[in-house]
Amino acid sequence: VFSTLCAVPKKEGYLGLYKGNGAMMIRIFPYGAIQFMAFDQYKKVIKKQLGISGHVHRLMAGSMAGITAVICTYPLDMVRVRLAFQVKGEHKYMGIIHAFKMIYTKEGGFSGFYRGLMPTVVGMAPYAGFSFFTFGTLKSIGLAQAPNLLGRPSLDNPDVLVLKTHVNLLCGGIAGAIAQTISYPLDVTRRRMQLGAVLPDSEKCLTMVQTLKYVYREHGVRRGLYRGLSLNYIRCIPSQAVAFTTYELMKQFLHLN
Repeated sequence: VFSTLCAVPKKEGYLGLYKGNGAMMIRIFPYGAIQFMAFDQYKKVIKKQLGISGHVHRLMAGSMAGITAVICTYPLDMVRVRLAFQVKGEHKYMGIIHAFKMIYTKEGGFSGFYRGLMPTVVGMAPYAGFSFFTFGTLKSIGLAQAPNLLGRPSLDNPDVLVLKTHVNLLCGGIAGAIAQTISYPLDVTRRRMQLGAVLPDSEKCLTMVQTLKYVYREHGVRRGLYRGLSLNYIRCIPSQAVAFTTYELMKQFLHLN
């Protein structure tokens, strides 16, 4: 992590650390909106239609919400990965629109934007599922066991207890760490497939199973399937902590409790 943080600015300047960030910012707004909206809707449907409630319906609704969001925003994720992977002086893509055009014309039209979708969907189910499941479970246990210590009345409805902000951040961070650990090998598979022809060994990474086998055979578990996990913890834990905390605060500001 730290050697890379030092190497990138030396070769490409500090803006090199933000390559692909424009595409990510465009993607993250609809992704977050669809995911949280879908989670609430799926929860209601599962409870009403299937009669399933409690921890299980959180896991199911979270998985379905994650899959829905990722399918809707996948082309932007593909472009983001391609832009971030480029090295200064060897740019293949000049920007977001140019990357869209190149992928469309050179990689088989619209299907080119969905390369690596299967491992993404398979990986997103446990990632989003366990993320929402862990956060919801920690929240309900915390408010049930220590309401005075961990909770406070909601800003929009004093009859509803919500977690204090610092407790929300902690629960969100734990949820992100657990979900990331469970789904990380599939995230590695997705990135390799998204990069496609950019990598020299792309012909060995055409399908999800083929890619998983190749990475495991060539690099093993620690330096293959879980390579870069430490960086993802540094990125994912605060990201999920802030996402869940913002979601809970916005529900109060918009009078949804």
